[in-house]
Parts: sequence; structure tokens; C-alpha cells
Amino acid sequence: MAVMATVATGSTSALAAVDTEPISEQPVSDGVDDVDVPPPYSVWSPWQKKLIVAGAAFGGFFNPITAQVYLPALTVLEDEFGVTEAEINLTVTTYMIFQGLTPILFSGFTDTLGRRPGYIFCFIVYISANIALALANDYEDLLVIRCFQSAGSATIMVICQAVVADIITSAERGAYIALTAIPSILGPSLGPVIGGAMTQYLGWRSIFWMLTIAAGINFLLMLLFIPETCRKVVGDGSVRPPWWCQSVYQWFYYRRHPSVPQNLNSLEKSAYTTDEGKLKYATSHLFSSFALLREKELALLLIIGGTVFTGVYAVGTAMPALLQNLYGFTPMQIGLMYLPLAGGSILAVVFVGPGMNWNLRRHARKLGMPVDKKTKMDLSRFPIEKVRLEIAFPFLLLGVGIITSWGWITVNMVEIEKVIIVVLFLGVGLVGVNNVVNALIVDIYPDTAGAALAAYNLAKCIMGAASSGFVAPMILGMGMGPAFTLLGCLYLLLVPIILLVMWKGVVWRTSRHARELRKKGSILVREHEPQESVSDTDMASTPQKETTSTEILPAEKDARSTS
Repeated sequence: MAVMATVATGSTSALAAVDTEPISEQPVSDGVDDVDVPPPYSVWSPWQKKLIVAGAAFGGFFNPITAQVYLPALTVLEDEFGVTEAEINLTVTTYMIFQGLTPILFSGFTDTLGRRPGYIFCFIVYISANIALALANDYEDLLVIRCFQSAGSATIMVICQAVVADIITSAERGAYIALTAIPSILGPSLGPVIGGAMTQYLGWRSIFWMLTIAAGINFLLMLLFIPETCRKVVGDGSVRPPWWCQSVYQWFYYRRHPSVPQNLNSLEKSAYTTDEGKLKYATSHLFSSFALLREKELALLLIIGGTVFTGVYAVGTAMPALLQNLYGFTPMQIGLMYLPLAGGSILAVVFVGPGMNWNLRRHARKLGMPVDKKTKMDLSRFPIEKVRLEIAFPFLLLGVGIITSWGWITVNMVEIEKVIIVVLFLGVGLVGVNNVVNALIVDIYPDTAGAALAAYNLAKCIMGAASSGFVAPMILGMGMGPAFTLLGCLYLLLVPIILLVMWKGVVWRTSRHARELRKKGSILVREHEPQESVSDTDMASTPQKETTSTEILPAEKDARSTS
């Protein structure tokens, strides 16, 4: 509870000093050291940011574990509801479809109206769906309610990832993005183990009661303590959010301290001040994720990340049948074989996060740019694509070797210890690339992180679902070794795509920034046009700045010169 007190009092002391100090007594610059110092990107202290990101990461854990914890119960549900294997597998397919589509619809709202309203709505949907699933008595209920369960959990995961963009700068984003990626990997690894044990000893309904209890605890903690972070609502964290975006602790704190200083300059253009109105503004951004797909850079990054995840889903889908047929494993033993993938994921986090931060500082030194973790870094002419993707290369090459060797070692029935080592390094390679792509997407789309990450989630779900459906026919038609060798060759095709993004990324970003400036400039012209309802007296008494459609802002000049 001391988190909000520290931010609202200690972090705003500098603002209070400036607001209360008379102008005549403020220090005057001598012109020698008059350097523009950018304001802090966030008022949160390092340990407060860690707590916020950790809370968000725990919320993001529910979507991947919900998808996987259910799998060991499929055969039990098939017998209990009297349906075929294809019909019970349909509950998995519909889950993945809604997992990809729902965040596309809601991400625009959370980017404009705030993260907490999205949290609250999605947690209510998710918890209600788990209770209904635990009480379900027929197949139709199971099929429909699984869609609502997927819709709630998938959107929570995207919101959690967007929180990092709200409070973390590019200079320190590597470690925090890696932290939020852990749940998306631990879920598929731990889910089958937990689901198999609960189904065997407590029954399949206990899975959904467990999810209900865990989500309820997370929801309660979020309501009490997790603050609003959306920069269109709270800016750098010092701006007082509307009451519906406040945590319970914030609500009581602001009632006791109604005049807390606020840095309103940090507040981005918000849905709360636009003439379109709150709901209309958010609705106009309903399909903002689809609009982003027109950008060349994001489209290529989605291809890279989605292709990498095809390997994760292909191995994960083929592993149960392979281990059972070749090694005679029981369902519990098969579930335990997913744990090395989790261990590899953790190793990827250990190396990728610090590696990205180190590479950013290295390039900044070469370009003579200062790096301050507390302030927002100007990436307009900084090769952030090269900085990030250089770290992805060794992990991608590792993934090529591992995914190719996976097919050959299993078909030759090598010792199980060697299989475990391969699965471990599979997690290192593929998850390492995913973490880099995730961080780069947030770097180049910090203002619409929720929409961009929702598009990335859709790409992973679509390509993952495709690989899950094609891997079995590929193995039957080509054989285990050639099938996964073909997948490794597919990974090699990503190399020229990565090189293209590294080469053209800055140009594409500059061009996009220039288009956004022109769009904002046209809006500014319309806002400054004289209105007929304004009297001549008011016009004479109010200074008017003449703005024409041909006026070019300084930032746009820089963008044009760069392009």
C-alpha cells in the first residue's frame, strides 16, 4: 500500500516545488548550461515498476495455462459427454480462434479508455466462464462457454503486455518484456502437468474450480492495488485518473489528498478531451489492430514471430503421440516432458533481456546518444530494429538446428536424456526470438502497444493453429525427419526478412511518423478555423494564431529530410 503513497507524494515533489515557487525567485539560467533535459518517462520508481509488471505478468499467465491445462481431460470429456474425438477437439479449435480475434476488438478500447476497465471486464467474463464450465452438463454448453473463457483470458494477456509500454523506456524494456513473456511459455509447459494430475485424482471439473480461485485472487489484488498506466489517461503516472480507472487504494488516497500535483504535459491526447466523446472515440479505434497491418514493418514482424511459433506448436502437438508410441510414456510422464521447455524459456529470459539492453547501450555509444533509463529515448533516427534483431539472430539459428534435429532423434529413438536436452534448447531458441520481436513491436508502436500486440497475438494463433493441424499429416506423408527438416528450412527463410527490417526499419518509421504529423496538422488547422458562433468582440479579445494547411512542423521537416 506504500506504492501509491510514494508515487503521489515523493515522486511529485519536484512538480510541487515548481508550481509553488514564485517566478521571481526561480533560478535563472546563465545560458551556458541551458540544456533541454527531457522529463522522466514515468514517476514510478524501479521497484514499483517491477511490482506493476509482476502483477501484470501474473494476470497474463491465465490465457496460456487455460489452453493447455484442459488438454489431458479431452479423452475423459469425450467419454462423459458421448461425443467423437473430432467434436471434442473442436472445443480446442474454437478456443484458439477466439484467442486470436477477441484482443483485436478490445485493444483499441484499452489504448484509449484505460487498462483497468479492460482488466475488470475481462476478468469478470473469464471468472464467470470458469464457473459455468465447472457446472456444465452437456457438450453444447462446453463448446460455447469455452469461447467466452478464451475471450476473457486472451485480452487480459494483451493488456498485461501493453502495461510494459506504458511505464518502461526502451533502454530498460528488454528485461521487462522478457518478464512478461515467462507466463506465455510456462503456461504451455506446466498446464499439461497440472491438468493431468487434477483430472486423474480430483476429476476434470476441479480444473475449472482451480482456475476460478486463482483468477479471483488475482482480480481482487488488481482491484485493490494495481494502478492505471495508460498514458492517454494518466500520462507519466502523475495525472489523476477518472474514478472508474482508480484502484481502491488510489480512491481513498485521492479523497485524503485532493490537490496532488500533476504533470499534465505528460498526458497524451486522450479520449476524455476529444470532441468525439469518450465512447465514440474508442469505437472509432475499434479495429485499430487491423489498420496497423497495413504497415510494412509490423507485417514483416508478425511473419517472423508467427513462423517461429509454428515450431513451438508443431513440437507441442506431436510430442504426446511420439512419446507414447516410441517410448511407452504414460500421460503423467508425457506432461512432465514439457518441463524442459519451461526451463529453456527461463534461460532465454536470462540471456535475452540483458542482451537487448547491452546492445542498445552499445549502439547508443557509437552514435553519441545518451542513455537514461528514466527518460523516453528519441528513436526517430535510432536503428532500434538493428539493435533488437541482432540479438535474435543467434537464437534463430539455434532454433533452426534444434527443430531440424528434433525429428531425426525421435525417429531413431535415442536416449530420453538427449530428447530432454533438445527440448530444453528448443525453448531457449524459439522463445528468445519471440521475446525480441515482442520488445521491438512495443518499441516502434509505444502509443498503440495494445493494438500492435493484439495483432501479434492473432498472427501467432493463426499460424500456430495451422501448424497444429498440418504437423500430423506431414509426419505421415513425409516421415518424422523430413517433416521437421522442412520446418527448419522455413525458419531459414526468415533470415532475409530480418535483414530487410534491419535495413529499412528507420525509413519506414520516419515515413509513418511524417504521415501522422500531416494528419495531426490537418486536425490542428480545423480546430483553429474561426467559428461563426464566435462574436467579433470575442475574436478581438482573444489572440488568434494563424495556421494554414501548408505549415510544416519542425518534426515533420526532420522526418522528410530523413526519408
